[in-house]
Amino acid sequence: MSSPSGKPTYRDAIAAPRVIKDERVLVALARAGERAAFDELVRRHADGLFAVVVRLCADGHEAEEVTQEAFLRAWRGLPGFHGDAQFFTWLYRIGVNEASRRADSRRRRADVVVVSLDEQREQESPDRFVRPAERAEQSDLRRMLEAAIAALPVDHRAALVLRDVEGLSTTQAAAVLGLREAAFKSRLHRARKLLRSGLADYARQRGSL
Repeated sequence: MSSPSGKPTYRDAIAAPRVIKDERVLVALARAGERAAFDELVRRHADGLFAVVVRLCADGHEAEEVTQEAFLRAWRGLPGFHGDAQFFTWLYRIGVNEASRRADSRRRRADVVVVSLDEQREQESPDRFVRPAERAEQSDLRRMLEAAIAALPVDHRAALVLRDVEGLSTTQAAAVLGLREAAFKSRLHRARKLLRSGLADYARQRGSL
């Protein structure tokens, strides 16, 4: 099923057959207008892109919208993509920019939004051998970390998520954000400092209860 515009939707592409392994070939074919090649690119990068933008969005529904919008924009923008960067860093930049735009809009409206990543964990089964008290403590620590990340300014949050959560290299993460590596390292350092401060504040609050 396609979008009303007739362009590929990222969820509908998941079942497309995998044939070509070289992504550069897929990109070239997609730039030439081959829908199947773009569907394969969607399949390869949909989950990774969603995992990044969900941490920058208000909720999972908005993250779905941002991911969809990113792929639609990528489809429309492929003729202008000349391979100067890796396809996925170009795609992630589109998604991060859209998520950041929406976050900025929310901030201007003075909305306070707390990002919950619980739905990202729904398919994870708890360790049956972890005692309930330990499991509760782990869950509390996870919520604390997620809340501290969600409280970061979106530009710093994006740097932290790309490098420390999703494990991109400094070069890749800097490319996604359109920064020189030195500037990215500075932003990441600041993000980590803010995160440590947020965790310390939470720990003090817990200790005072």
